[in-house]
Amino acid sequence: MDEDPMVRHEAAEALGAIGSLDSLPILEAYLQDKSIEVSQTCELAIEKIKYDNRNEKENLPASAFSSIDPAPPTADEESTEQLRTIYLNQKLHIFERYRAMFALRNQCTTESVLALADGFDDPSALFRHEIAYVFGQMQHPAAVPSLIKVLSKLDEANMVRHEAAEALGSIATPEVYPILEQFRDDKDRVVRESCIVALDMYEYENSGNLQYADGLSK
Repeated sequence: MDEDPMVRHEAAEALGAIGSLDSLPILEAYLQDKSIEVSQTCELAIEKIKYDNRNEKENLPASAFSSIDPAPPTADEESTEQLRTIYLNQKLHIFERYRAMFALRNQCTTESVLALADGFDDPSALFRHEIAYVFGQMQHPAAVPSLIKVLSKLDEANMVRHEAAEALGSIATPEVYPILEQFRDDKDRVVRESCIVALDMYEYENSGNLQYADGLSK
C-alpha cells in the first residue's frame, strides 16, 4: 500500500463509523497491516461495528458531543479515577480503553483532563493521537500544557502532533498562538499544515463567531 498511513487510518475509522457489517471482511484483511496505526484502527472499527449491530443496546448517558466516535463511552456511571484505571490499563482491549477515554471526555472537568493527559505516555501513537483529538473537542484550558509538550516533541509521530496542533487551535487561549507560530514552519508537512489550520481556528475562536465553520460558510 502506497497511501499515507494517516489517510488509511481515517478510511478504516470511517468504515467503523458507518457501521455496516459488509465492511468487516475488508477490515479483517488489514488486522496484520505493517502500519500498527492502521491495524489498530481496523481492530477498533471491527469492534465498533459489532457493537453497533448487536441486539442488546446499552443505555448510554447523554453527551454534549455530537461526533460519531471510534467507541461509545462506558455505560456505567464510574468515577474519574475508576475510568482512569481502565483507560491506562494496557492489558485491556483498546476498544474498552477507548470507551473509558470517551467517558472521561464527557466529564469535561479539570480532573478528567489531567487523567486523559496521563495517556500521552502510552506506546500506541494511535491512542496518543486520539487523546489530542478529544482535547480539541473538550476545549478545556487545562489540556494546553500537555498539548504544547506533545507538539514540541520533534520525535513524536506526526499524526499525534497534527492532532495536538489542531486541538490547541480549538482551545485558542493566549499562550497557544506563539507555539503554533513556532511550528508553522516545522520540517514535517503534516505538522506545518496543521499549525496553519490551527492558527486560522485560533483567529475564528477569538473573533466572536459561534464556531470555526462559520467562517468557512461565508
